[in-house]
Amino acid sequence: MLTLSLIAAPKNANLEPALIDSLRKDWGGSEMRWLSPGIAAEFQMVEAPADWQQVWSDLQSIAIDLAIQPTAGRRKRVLLADMDSTMIDQECIDELAAEAGVGERVAAITARAMNGELNFHEALIERVGLLAGLPEETIQKVLDTRITLASGGPELVATMRKHGAYAALVSGGFTSFTGPIAQQLGFDENRANTLLSEEGVLTGHVTLPVLGREAKVEALNEIVAARGLTPADVIAVGDGANDLGMLQLAGSGVALHAKPVVAAQAGITINHGDLTALLYLQGYSAEEFSR
Repeated sequence: MLTLSLIAAPKNANLEPALIDSLRKDWGGSEMRWLSPGIAAEFQMVEAPADWQQVWSDLQSIAIDLAIQPTAGRRKRVLLADMDSTMIDQECIDELAAEAGVGERVAAITARAMNGELNFHEALIERVGLLAGLPEETIQKVLDTRITLASGGPELVATMRKHGAYAALVSGGFTSFTGPIAQQLGFDENRANTLLSEEGVLTGHVTLPVLGREAKVEALNEIVAARGLTPADVIAVGDGANDLGMLQLAGSGVALHAKPVVAAQAGITINHGDLTALLYLQGYSAEEFSR
């Protein structure tokens, strides 16, 4: 049995019953279940219709996401999340670079790396090198003035943990950011690269080896093995090319507001919903959300 999920951006709340009924009748679906009126609904069906990808494409024009996945095992026991442009709205290295006066240069490299155009390791080393000489106290300044939590993140982490899931923040960014963000959101653990400093000034280097795409896959495998689980028990979310490995390995891999190369290869793509979409995909109703 399969479950079809329809999810609108919470700010729009434009999911209409008529649309759901039309799809349900055309595709032989079961009775519709509202997860949040106007925002998310689902129904079950026996098999995926041949034209569902065309329908997905058509729904993008009205800012509604569609996903089809096996009904069994939808509620996952592990949340594995990227941080930059996923759990927060910014790229931390770009914000540090802006403070260092090299913002545009670094942001251009970041964009290319996240779209898979550059080697992540080399791109990170180059960008961090441009931060050499920046006072270490700038990190706290950026956290206080430039970083905002992505919509739906607190609900996602709190709800999954309330229902027994383990939550890990795994980033190609820096521990000086993942630590505070993980604590604020309630993650069980965080993994990232470590910026090196001497006498309160960034050296332009990170501890090696660089945590990139393969390290995220390793983190997923280590976390599930330690709990007697399998990758099928994981829901992973990210937006960049360095997230693709974990997205493709996880039972549910969600490309959230992702770069085109990532959206094209991930199992589930959410372009309009916020992080609560990951809860709706698992069958949680808005009434079950925690914060």
